[in-house]
Amino acid sequence: MTEKTILLVEDNPDDEALTLRALKKNNITNKVAVAHDGVEALDYLFGTGPYEGQEPNPLPAVILLDLKLPKLDGLEVLKRIRAHPRTKLLPVVILTTSKEEQDIINGYSFGANSYVRKPVDFVQFVDAVNQLGLYWLLLNEPPHGSR
Repeated sequence: MTEKTILLVEDNPDDEALTLRALKKNNITNKVAVAHDGVEALDYLFGTGPYEGQEPNPLPAVILLDLKLPKLDGLEVLKRIRAHPRTKLLPVVILTTSKEEQDIINGYSFGANSYVRKPVDFVQFVDAVNQLGLYWLLLNEPPHGSR
């Protein structure tokens, strides 16, 4: 069995570092692929752009998706993930600072599996990442063929 990869889609370098630090602090040692915008995330998933002509990346066990992204926002990324047969069943957790009710509604409407607001406090964030890792990497049972 291959190691379960996490795809972190995050454009803010501070939030990226914070998330990676929180994963490490929780002894979550899975490979983390990072995409810094929506286009890069889709290229990673579908083998396009800089990944064209290469063997497609193995599908991640979970995608941690920010909403406010350059080039292509998180909701559009989510719509495209759900529209493609290869990725339509992938677990997608929206991990964002947005408190907009419409973002929550749209996230679930477009197929997010979960919506988590990034806590401002680092200790709370570490706890949130621990719970995400425990659930999505250890407890969740994905459908056969979705990875």
